[in-house]
Amino acid sequence: MERQHLEKHDKQYRVFLYVFYACGILMTSILIYGVYAMMSEWNETGYYVMGEVLVQTQVPFENFANLSTWLFFSVVVGWYCVTRIGWKRTAGLKSYRMALLQLMLLGFAVICLYEVLWCFTVLNAEIGAQMIVAGTIPDIDKLAVHYPDPDRPWNLIFATKIFLGGFLISAHGFYLSTRPRKPAQQEIDTE
Repeated sequence: MERQHLEKHDKQYRVFLYVFYACGILMTSILIYGVYAMMSEWNETGYYVMGEVLVQTQVPFENFANLSTWLFFSVVVGWYCVTRIGWKRTAGLKSYRMALLQLMLLGFAVICLYEVLWCFTVLNAEIGAQMIVAGTIPDIDKLAVHYPDPDRPWNLIFATKIFLGGFLISAHGFYLSTRPRKPAQQEIDTE
């Protein structure tokens, strides 16, 4: 019988663990840089757009990938690594706890899907409106939504990527939580 779950002594386990650590370092670095840049902009101008600095900063060289793309990538890949190496933490959950976890994950997935569709719709509407009014294609990296709080706008590219990552993680977590599986001890005994 083929094993589905990784154990600490498997070589693949270490690969997923190291990739998870690399994703964690990448996410933390982007977070620190984003907060620092946002606070600097706030101190200089008294205004900031959430995520705009991450959309406009390209790494490792010009016209490659911006930090919001690297953040999206590291969140999704890091989550996959967590599901591969952390399966024992959820294998023994009692039925009522698993039911609450499933409801929470389903709720997050629905909310994040709504936000992705909303942000994408607003982004397309902004592009279309500016093309009609100005007759040129706008810089989509600078488009922001000033709703629901005009004092704290969100960059639309950043918001779409973040909520898409949240949707993928929540939907995948919900999928994994509904799959039938054996308890952790029984999985080990059958090997």
